[in-house]
Formats: sequence, C-alpha cells, structure tokens
Amino acid sequence: MNASPARRLVINGRFLGRRATGVDRFAYETVRAIDELLSTKDPAVADLKAEILVPAALGQLANPFRHIPLRAAGQGHGLRWEQISLPRAAGGSLLLNLCNSGPLFCREQVTVLHDAAPVRVPDSYSRSFTAWYRLMAPCIGRVARRVLTVSEFSRSELRDAYGIPASKIGVVSESGEHMLRMRGTAAVPVDGGGACRPYVLAVGSMTRHKNFQLVADAAKLIGEAKFDIVVVGGGDPRVYGSGPDALPSFVRHLGYVDDEALTTLYRNAACFIYPSRYEGFGLPPVEALALGCPVIASRLPAVVEACGDAALYTSPDDPRELAALLERITTDTALRDSLRQRGSARTAQLTWRATAVKLLEEISPWLTSLKAN
Repeated sequence: MNASPARRLVINGRFLGRRATGVDRFAYETVRAIDELLSTKDPAVADLKAEILVPAALGQLANPFRHIPLRAAGQGHGLRWEQISLPRAAGGSLLLNLCNSGPLFCREQVTVLHDAAPVRVPDSYSRSFTAWYRLMAPCIGRVARRVLTVSEFSRSELRDAYGIPASKIGVVSESGEHMLRMRGTAAVPVDGGGACRPYVLAVGSMTRHKNFQLVADAAKLIGEAKFDIVVVGGGDPRVYGSGPDALPSFVRHLGYVDDEALTTLYRNAACFIYPSRYEGFGLPPVEALALGCPVIASRLPAVVEACGDAALYTSPDDPRELAALLERITTDTALRDSLRQRGSARTAQLTWRATAVKLLEEISPWLTSLKAN
C-alpha cells in the first residue's frame, strides 16, 4: 500500500555554517519552530517532508533539529554553492531561503528578503555587496514563486526599491521569545567594581546606520548623570573620542559579551537604547521587551510596527530628545513598570510558532505533492 502524498520542502541551510547574524537568528528560530510543529504532529505540517541542505565543504555539521534531516550536497560553499549547487540538489522541490538571498535562476523557490537596506543605507555596506543586492533582489522578485518579508514596512520597501509587486510579497513577523531560553549569568560587572547604579544598555556597532553616535552625543549633553550607560559590542573607536571630546565617565564600555551575559544585562537594565536609522523589523528591541527591559528606540516605521506602544520613541537625529528620555526613564519607576507590562503584552503576540505557521500558509500552494519514500 502506498504511503500518503507528501509535501516536500528543501531549506537552504547555508546559515548553519557561518557566524550568526540577525537574519540567521530568524532562520534558525523559524526552522526550530517548524521542527517543533513536526514533533507535535501539528495540522500545519500535515504530510510535510522537510530537509535542510548544506554545503558538503562544511564537513560534518551537527544537526540541531530532531525531525528535519540535514543533508550535505554540492561543491563549493557560500555564494557559489547557493547559486549553482543548491538548486541542483533541491531536485525540483520547493526551496525555502530564509536569509536575504537565493539562486537567481530557480523558479521553485520562496525567499525571505528582510529589508531594502543595501539600497536605502548603502554607506553601511561595501560597494560589491550593494551592487550584488541591486542585481539579486529584483531577480529573485521576478523568478521566485513567492517573496516573504518581516513587516508591512519592508513589504512597501521591497516594492519601491526592487520593483517587486506588493501582491507577490507575504509578511511573517519575528519574535524575541528565544531570549527566554537563556538562563543568564550570576553577575555582570557594569560599573568597574564600585557601588551599583542604575544603568541603561546600548549596543555598539561598526555599521553606520545603527547610529550609535546618537547615544554618544546624548551622553555628552546629560552632564552629571545619576545612571551609567553600559555599551556592549564593538563600534567605531572615533565615537568614543579622546581628550576634551571623550565620552563622560558614566559611559562604560564592556566590549563583547556572550548571549548569557547579555540576557542578564537586559534583565537588570533600566532601559535599552536602540538608535538605528533604518530597520526592516527591529529584533533587538523586541528581544529586550521579551526580557522585561523597557525600550527607547528610534521612531522608525518598522520598529513602531514591531513594538507598538510598548516602547518610547525618539528621533534618530535628536540627541537632546534622547537625553531627556534617558533622564526621565531612569528616575520614573512607574513609567518603567508600565513599559514592562506593555512589553509583556506585546511580545506575547509575537511567537516563533506563529511565524512558522504563517510561513507555511504562505508557501503551501507551491509545495510539491510527491509520494513519500
């Protein structure tokens, strides 16, 4: 007796072999949620047969998923593998690309394009990277069965920047609930070993449109602050200055911290600052909200769409407005409590399960019906 028909899905697993970025987080958590749906035999994955393809050049990768097998196939790695070997190995099944790129000449694909940043903020990227995305994204928009993105704002951006018809673009959201799996660390030094003061958390970045300069300029306006500004991550050394231009002493730069330490910093901060000039969604503030950390973020359409009324908003070009908000939020306990409550309500609506279910609904018409082996 033949097995019931299967809907076959091949997932581009290139993200498993590189250092994780925000889009890689989206890919991992979405696939993890699909894996959990398979584990519980959820109706959303009825008759679904999924596998992940990765470059053979990566060697023996550990499979982090229980119900989605991982297969190494094809020569090369990186872009060459994605353009040539991946579509061949997919064998005509629907190919799902979750990380902003896919093969240019593969019709049977659905690709997630997170934003139009290479066009909107080209100074944040190399010329070759920008040129590639100006070529690749419109091509994907023409050949793919469906394009997905992470916000209504990004949907309009893909239409305007790359000429992809809005009717061809579906929207799946993101979530910060993965941060709840982190246990955190017992303690993280934020004040050089002295008495603990309230602190606000910021993430330094070398990427220009992340706009850490706004935090630096706001700090210089505050004067004698009753709180610290704790900065994690890298960043352009010129932002920190030296001599008369140096940042105030209440700005503490911790450098790189791992996810467990970052979780502790989020949970204990008076607020998290997100000063970006351009985003397709805004995952870090949603992660902060999930951990009960109030957020001050740039007044960007995608960030407002993601965070709703759970955050305070500031202009990415007005350090005085940010300085005033920082002084207000660090002294107003009732405001922080209100923001935490609103953050909890907002993030309860954003789950990776919901992302996975919506994604499967979007791609369902193009899943090939094959006889299961």
